[in-house]
Amino acid sequence: MAKIKFTKGELKRQRDALKQFQRYLPTLQLKKQQLQLEILQQNSLLEIKKQAQAKKKQAVIFWAGLLADPLVDLKTYLKPVKIITHPKNIAGVDIPVLDKVEFAAPDYDLFLMPLWLDFAVEAFREIFILNKEVALAEEGIAILRHELRITTQRVNLFEKVKIPLAEENIRLIKIYIGDQMANAVGRSKIAKRKIEEAVFAGGAV
Repeated sequence: MAKIKFTKGELKRQRDALKQFQRYLPTLQLKKQQLQLEILQQNSLLEIKKQAQAKKKQAVIFWAGLLADPLVDLKTYLKPVKIITHPKNIAGVDIPVLDKVEFAAPDYDLFLMPLWLDFAVEAFREIFILNKEVALAEEGIAILRHELRITTQRVNLFEKVKIPLAEENIRLIKIYIGDQMANAVGRSKIAKRKIEEAVFAGGAV
């Protein structure tokens, strides 16, 4: 712990620091609450997306055997042309949000390809989008949790270290200055009494 100076200048510095800590702490506490709430909301949204993801995957299992058709290579139609996201700001933290996924229009011979191909392409594209939404949601939650850890550490630092330390320093400096003033008054009285005694003694002679 750094040593403090027992001076009026140091007293002012400690008081100013205390005011700054007390002013900044509520902002940190509010940010912590916002992050906690957003994490809960994002977890709920993630669960909804995962349920939709599982439901969609379960639906395609029933006709997955059709994918063995040698004429069909679904991967050709599932490569996205563009994935568009935007940052969502939560309490000063940006998390990624999916806007849309763009695919190229399917280009195949309708007479050669099976009738179910259009449905399959659409279903797997929906699964791809859900997978991307789930991945981004998990990434966003990880970002929010990291920021929450940092914010919680700062709140604890201010509540348990900075503010109590500044208060204790102020108390010690005030005691020291008070003692010094009392000692100064005492010395002044002693000096005054000695002067009076010397004057009185001189007059008596």
